[in-house]
Amino acid sequence: MSNFWARTITGLSLVFILLLALFFSGWVFAAIFLVITVLGLWEFYGLITGDSCHPQKYYGTAAGIVLYVATALVCLVPGAASPDRLWVSFLPFLLPIPLIFIPFILEIYRNKPNPLINVATTIIGMLYLSWPMSLLIYFNRPDVLHYMGLPVILVGYFSFTWIYDTVAYLYGKQFGKHKFFERISPKKTWEGTIAGAMITLLVALGLHFLVKELPLADWLVLAAMVIFFGTHGDLFESLLKRSLNIKDSGNILPGHGGILDRFDTMLISAPFVFLYFYFRLFI
Repeated sequence: MSNFWARTITGLSLVFILLLALFFSGWVFAAIFLVITVLGLWEFYGLITGDSCHPQKYYGTAAGIVLYVATALVCLVPGAASPDRLWVSFLPFLLPIPLIFIPFILEIYRNKPNPLINVATTIIGMLYLSWPMSLLIYFNRPDVLHYMGLPVILVGYFSFTWIYDTVAYLYGKQFGKHKFFERISPKKTWEGTIAGAMITLLVALGLHFLVKELPLADWLVLAAMVIFFGTHGDLFESLLKRSLNIKDSGNILPGHGGILDRFDTMLISAPFVFLYFYFRLFI
């Protein structure tokens, strides 16, 4: 099977599974993304572990799970974030504080070289993977806009991410001539990037006519954030792989590589999307 068809089948399968989970249960979606988060954390820590870097991968993975699960409980348990328990709403933002500082203590007892690098990479894994993934659950809350049983913002976010990535890949592969960022990602082209951005913005316009309850400005801002921050998320992951002299972050997803290869655009764009809509919807 060619890489194109493997990539297509894997991508469509992920889309189908996530949309089905979103339709049936917020808990199912949260569970699927928890598995993705754990696999991503393990993949990340495995990639950067070497002679000069020894992250606390067991702690980092466990802390990532705690952070993710805490966010899921706040978002999905009825009444968990009621006005009389306002502190619960801030738990996903307060919990990282102790979780981030515990690695400094643990490193004292490990007897590994380069302790500062070990602590830093442990914390980076938690913030780079677990936190962005957990923030997406906010948009699956029952009080957030739904259409035909699906959370509008979350489905729009996934749609824009996959459409932008797919169009940029296909158009760039077929017609791309001018390199976009050759030092980091030699295969990316301006033609593919521009085509992906244009189609994504057109889809945003179309979705506004389908779901007018979300203003056009919000649709366009969501698409623009996916395009800008998603592109930089992809570039950073390419930079990480280039620094490690590897082609793919893993081989768990046929045609895509690893978890980081498939979800790299979301890891950088998700916090900005969350911040924008948090102030728009929840405050």
